[in-house]
Amino acid sequence: MAIREAGIRKNEMSILEMKEWVRRIGYTPTDFNKLNVVHITGTKGKGSTAAFTSSILQKYHEKLPKVGLYTSPHLRTVRERIRINGEPISEDKFTKYFFDIWNRLNSTSSSLEKFPHMVPGSKPGYFKYLTLLSLHTFMQEGCDSCVYEVGIGGEYDSTNIIEKPIACGVSLLGIDHTYMLGDTINEIAWNKGGIFKNRIPAFTVCDQPPKGLEVLKQRASERNTDLKEVSVFE
Repeated sequence: MAIREAGIRKNEMSILEMKEWVRRIGYTPTDFNKLNVVHITGTKGKGSTAAFTSSILQKYHEKLPKVGLYTSPHLRTVRERIRINGEPISEDKFTKYFFDIWNRLNSTSSSLEKFPHMVPGSKPGYFKYLTLLSLHTFMQEGCDSCVYEVGIGGEYDSTNIIEKPIACGVSLLGIDHTYMLGDTINEIAWNKGGIFKNRIPAFTVCDQPPKGLEVLKQRASERNTDLKEVSVFE
């Protein structure tokens, strides 16, 4: 209600809000560059792509002793969303880091002029909180590289707090989450391409819908990077 009364669209506010939550738990977005994130979005197969990427990185154990993986949804326990070297974090660590964030948010505040909805005692929504929890966990555990699967879209997704991933990937596009992303492949591709960053390598599959691929290439150009189409046989 406070957001609506202030005339702020949720999507336009999302990343600013996420940066504010990050500040309140003691980090800046730049801090997460050390996690060497591979950022993955798409409509079909993004979760599988994230899992495969994590598995490949784990093969280089000598150089990357700890590989984090953040995905959604989960099957049995929410801890499945936050993994290190393929294993969900323990209940003890989940509890510890969960309440680290909870207590930090309780002991800090936000400007109500800038963030009218962040009233005292308020907390991030479910996915935003879990994203914060994953970042805090991977930082505290000293992960050498992390794979992040986007929740919804890309441009305004809470995982897009990452400023300098080491690579970005877009799996096969399709029509999904139209109430948030738009109901055409062009609009959806625009949102997904929002994870591309300046001069950061970007990849996608070679059989994207033509209109979606065109938009992805435009978004890559906007971010001053090249988009490489990858065949499944490469």
